Amino acid sequence: MNIRERLQRIIDMEASAIASIKVTEAFEEALQLLLESPGKVITTGIGKAGYIAQKCAATMSSTGTPAFFVHPAEAGHGDLGMLTENDCIIAFSTSGKSNEVIEMLEMSKALGVTKVIGITSHVDGPIRNLSDIVLDMGESIEEACPLKITPSSTIAIMLAISDSIALTLMELKNFSVSEYHARHHKGYLGSVTRPRPLYEGKE
Repeated sequence: MNIRERLQRIIDMEASAIASIKVTEAFEEALQLLLESPGKVITTGIGKAGYIAQKCAATMSSTGTPAFFVHPAEAGHGDLGMLTENDCIIAFSTSGKSNEVIEMLEMSKALGVTKVIGITSHVDGPIRNLSDIVLDMGESIEEACPLKITPSSTIAIMLAISDSIALTLMELKNFSVSEYHARHHKGYLGSVTRPRPLYEGKE
């Protein structure tokens, strides 16, 4: 394959991975849990999954669902204090075996945080047992990486799932353009969401 074909192959593999996501009843249950939760949403994950968790929190926060990211390695050094009993955790981990995430979920439950949504793939990952609702990424996901190692297809799936949650919540809450602007008034998006004067003509 030439370079263009290699590039296209990776894009096609990631697109195919996203298209394979099965939106099950668990997705609806997760949305209902988040809609009814009186607290904040805390996202967590480590490595590449951690970056998706951060992006998920950022998207939620700008679209009407207060959220923030807690790094699982920092959780044991005091950051667990940011959580309250009313909060809901969304944990990202393809393997479901990340020790830092597992420990954070265990300690969070000990503090009374009982609502956990896990986004994972491997059927034997302990995170499944620590989650009230599991959003399954699917099994046997082939990474687009030539070595079949680097998180790529799995990360594309995580991103798509997190966007589907955040943007569906936005729609169900009837979140408006003006509300978006109030939270995101800077930059290009701030400029295109800024309310316009009722009359813009000239005298």
